[in-house]
Amino acid sequence: MAKDSEIYVSTDVETDGPIPGINSMLSFGSAAYLKDKTLLSTFSANLELLDGAAPNAKTMEWWQTQPDAWNACRENLLEPESAMNNYLKWLKELPGRPVFVGYPVAFDFLFVYWYLIRFTGESPFSHSALDIKTYAMALLKKPYRDSTKRNMPKEWFDKLPHTHLALDDAIEQGALFCNMLSWQDKNQ
Repeated sequence: MAKDSEIYVSTDVETDGPIPGINSMLSFGSAAYLKDKTLLSTFSANLELLDGAAPNAKTMEWWQTQPDAWNACRENLLEPESAMNNYLKWLKELPGRPVFVGYPVAFDFLFVYWYLIRFTGESPFSHSALDIKTYAMALLKKPYRDSTKRNMPKEWFDKLPHTHLALDDAIEQGALFCNMLSWQDKNQ
């Protein structure tokens, strides 16, 4: 594989609030895919809370409805600096250029980018990311607000769980994205 090939790094985060720094990223997971939906590798980590950060009350209310996911993301905690340096190393060892993919990308990328810059000083993603919902809007030729999962073709979805465990959700979303790429190729 050429080192300049794109590797789609589907990423999901779980947090205790809406913005990094004030709130903490609790866990994140990434699944590195080739365009043909080959899953090359995965990475996940549960993080210790940021010094000086505080959980958001509304977010913590939501977490009370997800006890299994909450418990899972609070096990085997790593210091953010250690986790992000391990993640940076993993990204750099991928056999191509990483492209951040998320749903919704604005939320997930915000946290991952902030943590990468804060704890490693760099981001292999540069400051760009690919949003699955925006891609669906373009493929389906629908308004953005109508380009939700419930309005996407069923053939885009594999039977994968959405558990609010970051790695599970990253794998699910990565498969969705690769299925959309394949659908685009067939329908052009």
